[in-house]
Amino acid sequence: MRPMLTQSDPVFLAFIFAVLIVSIIIHEVAHGYAANTLGDPTAKLSGRLTLNPIPHIDLVGSILVPAFLVISHAGILFGWAKPVPYNPYNLRNQRWGEAIVAAAGSFTNLFFAIFFGLLVRFGTDALPAPFITLATVASFVNLFLGLFNLVPIPPLDGYTALRGVLPYSAQAPLRDFENRIRTGGFVSLILLLMVFSFFFSAPFYLLVMYLFGLLIGP
Repeated sequence: MRPMLTQSDPVFLAFIFAVLIVSIIIHEVAHGYAANTLGDPTAKLSGRLTLNPIPHIDLVGSILVPAFLVISHAGILFGWAKPVPYNPYNLRNQRWGEAIVAAAGSFTNLFFAIFFGLLVRFGTDALPAPFITLATVASFVNLFLGLFNLVPIPPLDGYTALRGVLPYSAQAPLRDFENRIRTGGFVSLILLLMVFSFFFSAPFYLLVMYLFGLLIGP
């Protein structure tokens, strides 16, 4: 059973929106837990290692952008919470620590995508239909969000993770480029979404649907 993301029922759209927000928050909390595990307590001291949505909500990234993408059937599921703060210089593993922290959010989303996908695959006959619907949407949203954030384009986590695993000599120019993109703020992000939607959204969506089909079965 696949989620009907083109469905226009307001209740269903609100359901997708809610799952997306929770998945975004889990993504950010995972960054903080990874950093804390590696020796940097910045996120913990800032009160950000919590699933309480209030400290994480960003009006634009957590509410307006996801709502617009869901309601408009834009073919992309994306959003962001307030970035969880961390200090890379506190990480015990200076060689791989930044890449691990960057990838933690996406890998957590992919873990939940697999978890809920397998529940759908093997639990459809045993579990209540409303729960199967929830699991289906949660699997798809987390799969999309996790894979999208692994795309190696700044300011996405995939770019930071890629930079973190490259030799030190190759990291400086990539960091400078990332800083210039971040300086552009919301405008740069909108341009990123436009470029991705125009050139890559169709093949990316097909990839997500293919993997999603492998997870939940026919």
